[in-house]
Amino acid sequence: MTAGAFAYVTYGTECDTGELVQFLDHAMTVNDRLATEGRHQTPVCVWGRHGIGKTEVVESVAAARRVPLVSIAPAQFEEMGDLLGMPVVVDGGTATRMAPPEWVPRQDGPGILLIDDVNRADDRILRGMMQLLQRSALTSWRLPARWQIVLTANPDGGDYSVTPMDDAMLTRMLHVTLRFDVKRWAGWAEAHDVDPRGIAFVLAYPETVTGSRTTPRTLVQFFGLIRDITDLRANLGLVTMLGEACLDSATVSAFVAFVNRGLDVLVTPEEILGAKEFGPVAARLTELADQGAERRVDILAAVCTRLVNVLAARRTKLTATEVNNLRSMLRLDVLPEDMRLALAQDLAMLDGTVGASRVLSDPATAQMLLMAGTMR
Repeated sequence: MTAGAFAYVTYGTECDTGELVQFLDHAMTVNDRLATEGRHQTPVCVWGRHGIGKTEVVESVAAARRVPLVSIAPAQFEEMGDLLGMPVVVDGGTATRMAPPEWVPRQDGPGILLIDDVNRADDRILRGMMQLLQRSALTSWRLPARWQIVLTANPDGGDYSVTPMDDAMLTRMLHVTLRFDVKRWAGWAEAHDVDPRGIAFVLAYPETVTGSRTTPRTLVQFFGLIRDITDLRANLGLVTMLGEACLDSATVSAFVAFVNRGLDVLVTPEEILGAKEFGPVAARLTELADQGAERRVDILAAVCTRLVNVLAARRTKLTATEVNNLRSMLRLDVLPEDMRLALAQDLAMLDGTVGASRVLSDPATAQMLLMAGTMR
């Protein structure tokens, strides 16, 4: 059990999206084996704050496993009939039977029943679900073979309007808690074509991501709204209105400051990789990092993270120009030694199809990294 600000209470280990995918995949594999053996499967409950991506992760796991997913939101259930079904007269009026709700899966699995925001449901509905979690069945219907249950839940306590689950219900599930990880999010955002200026902002100001109205989900919404605004500084009034329509005021203020300082035009991975002459790119990076009295290490970290994420997503070998530019990037005087080493390690761990190891095979680059390592 984990308690945080506002007395938030969650259950299970806190993890990022990559770790959650691994956990869900393993739990589902075990449950699938148990189902083939005729044994009980244990549902998984994913805890986390609103808008952090719990549902999207479950959907991505279902897509990766190529299994159907049925999603229900029990907060919409007004009466037990929405869960159990309704009685139907049969046998010429001499008997009744229960007709399952329309959302109940009919075909054999494998498949996933996602019970989304389970603790937003009324207490009566929650109590009615206990048998479903225990036996994958209710009095009126049963999940088809090899279907398993995954739930999502918001934290207990604090400012969430949720129904607490007692120990009898909690012990019927496996629990894990999703937390926001800025690098994982940035990789996802690159793959899903989120506005690069938005990605740079989140990487530079990760502390602004979590708030009452500011979440990863609402940030993506905001970045979609401003995507077609080429010059953000010339349209700050509109940008501010769009931000305040979906984000906390503190986040909007940080984004406006980000734009006013020209940080929305950070050096992009494409500029680093494709530069015919690296000198101008190096000069821009130095200028961005040396604003004010202190070096903006966060800006350099944002540039490096975006660069690694773009390389991780590509499936073609680096060209000779790109290899040389990456070597020049590693040699930048403005890079702190720990960031230089971290970038080199990230490059070394990239998928082999990219051929990033060629960047580190240069003797001068290897010697520089060796010296940087001894100076730490």
